[in-house]
Amino acid sequence: MKKITVLGSTGSIGRSTLDVIARNRGLFKVVALTAGKNIKLFEKQIKAYKPQVVAVADKKTGDALSKKVRGIDILSGPDGIRTVAAYAASDLVISAIVGAAGLMPTIAAIEAGKTVGLANKEALVMAGGIVMRTAAKKKVRIIPVDSEHSAVFQCIGDHKSDQINRIILTASGGPFVNWKRNDLRHITAHDALQHPNWSMGRKISIDSATLMNKGLEVIEACWLFGMPCEKVDVIVHPQSIVHSLVEFRDRSCLAQLSMPDMRGPIAYALSYPQRVKDPIEGLRLEQILTLTFSQPDYKTFPCLSYAYEVIREGGTMPCVLNAANEVAVNAFLQERIRFTHIPAVIRKTIDRHEVRPASSLDAVLEADQWARETAEITITRLR
Repeated sequence: MKKITVLGSTGSIGRSTLDVIARNRGLFKVVALTAGKNIKLFEKQIKAYKPQVVAVADKKTGDALSKKVRGIDILSGPDGIRTVAAYAASDLVISAIVGAAGLMPTIAAIEAGKTVGLANKEALVMAGGIVMRTAAKKKVRIIPVDSEHSAVFQCIGDHKSDQINRIILTASGGPFVNWKRNDLRHITAHDALQHPNWSMGRKISIDSATLMNKGLEVIEACWLFGMPCEKVDVIVHPQSIVHSLVEFRDRSCLAQLSMPDMRGPIAYALSYPQRVKDPIEGLRLEQILTLTFSQPDYKTFPCLSYAYEVIREGGTMPCVLNAANEVAVNAFLQERIRFTHIPAVIRKTIDRHEVRPASSLDAVLEADQWARETAEITITRLR
């Protein structure tokens, strides 16, 4: 039986992970969980899965939780979450904390020698070189959980990198696919959260609407598969049935297809190299009828082009892009800026950054903090 830690268990990926585990109790056992501040749901998860240790975002939340559950170690704060990430009894850590907050727990799991199911793309966007070097040093396997990267991982199989011509990531295009820039000015947070195909958290839903999510995935793919960004393409596929493709040197392509349900790639990461039975609904192409593909509109959705720009520049620039995006998305969700201000805040922040080598975590975290402060100043000037 494989012993599982879930970092970010109350989020969208975390909940789906626990659902897959609940359907396969003979294969997986939860030994550790972490969450933010959603105590009501976390309490239910603890009682249902009986982990040996848990951690929450801060001491106040931990104290509140300790009054509701007994007989379990409850840690708190960043140190507590990192301790849980490195928990000795675990075989596999699902890293599903959203945003920059997932970086340090992911590295803690790798340092502890744990296999990592990576749903937190920001860890590789911020510090891809550090993460991948640490994984190589510790001989840790990173199994992608994002549907696109899981698809690429499955298609590549045992092929060597010199056999791969390019990776093609598919994008649904979000709720505003085929819209023009002038149509986006009056979009509300409610509008942007209505993803047509996927059930996702609030931050990722907004990233999907701006195509920043796909930009972050381009950067993630470069690190995961050792590919230059020139060999990572994006194509818009509104049906979200083809999750990504790999084109090989002989120009043949392999694609991974399934219904748009995150439990599929999660189940694959949990069970790798095996597969569990029926984690998602089966694919019926005769009912879907049409699969369409088109080029992204980089002018209307410039965030995708920014991602290509910063991965080429390298160093701390991808980290700055990520931080500026997190601040801008949060401001939009709080109705402090318009939807079209999100790329504007990112653009102004990366333009002001003097890139430095991302040679240490201190350098990465310093760049992250600088970008957050700079983005906030930019937002105040937009209002």
